[in-house]
Amino acid sequence: MAHATWKVIGASGFVGSSILARLASEGVTLEAVEAPRLLTRTSDPDKLIAEARSLEGIIDTLADSFAGCDLVINASGLAAPDQEDLAPLIGANALLPIIIAIAAQRTGVRRVIHISSAAVLGAASVLTPTEETYPFSAYSFSKALGEEALLKIRSFVEETAAQGRAPGSEQSEFPAAPSYAPVQVAKDHAVEICIIRATSVQGRGRRTTQAFAKIASSPLASVAGSASRRTPVSSNYALAEFVHMIAAFEGELPAIVVQPWEGATTESVLVDAGRRQPIHLPEALCRAAVSAGYKVSELLGDRLTGPVRRVEVMWFGQDIDDSWARAHGLIPQARVQEVLRTAHSSLGSKRDRKFSD
Repeated sequence: MAHATWKVIGASGFVGSSILARLASEGVTLEAVEAPRLLTRTSDPDKLIAEARSLEGIIDTLADSFAGCDLVINASGLAAPDQEDLAPLIGANALLPIIIAIAAQRTGVRRVIHISSAAVLGAASVLTPTEETYPFSAYSFSKALGEEALLKIRSFVEETAAQGRAPGSEQSEFPAAPSYAPVQVAKDHAVEICIIRATSVQGRGRRTTQAFAKIASSPLASVAGSASRRTPVSSNYALAEFVHMIAAFEGELPAIVVQPWEGATTESVLVDAGRRQPIHLPEALCRAAVSAGYKVSELLGDRLTGPVRRVEVMWFGQDIDDSWARAHGLIPQARVQEVLRTAHSSLGSKRDRKFSD
């Protein structure tokens, strides 16, 4: 794909700033677009799409920013795994992505890349690009809702474009945008929407990374059993590189892709972030503890589900189906070890001589 002007929404955030820096290093002509703040409690995908279509003022504002743009990357969103208030979560993680897709289609944008989260798959043993989701928290629910709505829009746009009445074209009931200076949208134009499920992304300055380094540096650092298990812990650098690879891919993209595995295991990430060997706990004990934790959380209105899930991943890890990316050679450089060791150093902890490499 030729590097015409690309737009990045949410470029000031943790993920967005990493993507912006990577694209700039690749020589991409790009512009940052500020993400509007939205609130809604609409939890049905069809009703949420209808609500998005009614927000013509916001569609026009984004459409004006997209004018002449070839590709849009949506890196905005509210990353609050333990937040319980749905209104800001759905607004940022579901409603806004829908509006971005609508504005992109009505201005003739060729491709939209949406950064979602593998949290939508919950406790699935393998992170896959399936359209089925299993949210376990308000945050993962909002992300899953955003995915479901975008998949519906992708199908609708493809169907109407095949019929010669693509949204934004003269043959469609949905007008081109912005309304005060509408662009020319071909009757068979269909914006290509691709969802990237980011895994457990870590990076400099991120609170979750600092918290993980503290746990890894403490006597709490532990894994279940003696087997080496894959973990979805990843780096912001690899995610940013992968986003560029997907955005620049010349062929047709699948609706959903999973961020590739960076080679980390449950033990290796604790060693890198804590510079000490984790304790190996009996697997049966760990499974019983996780089960008890979920039951207690349920009694407390699921308030502990997020922390329990994080302990479960630390102990048991989670595999990743990145077969599509590997088949197409879209594997970024693994830098999770670098990120986690930097996080440990930032704690100011005394360095263990056994880990002086």
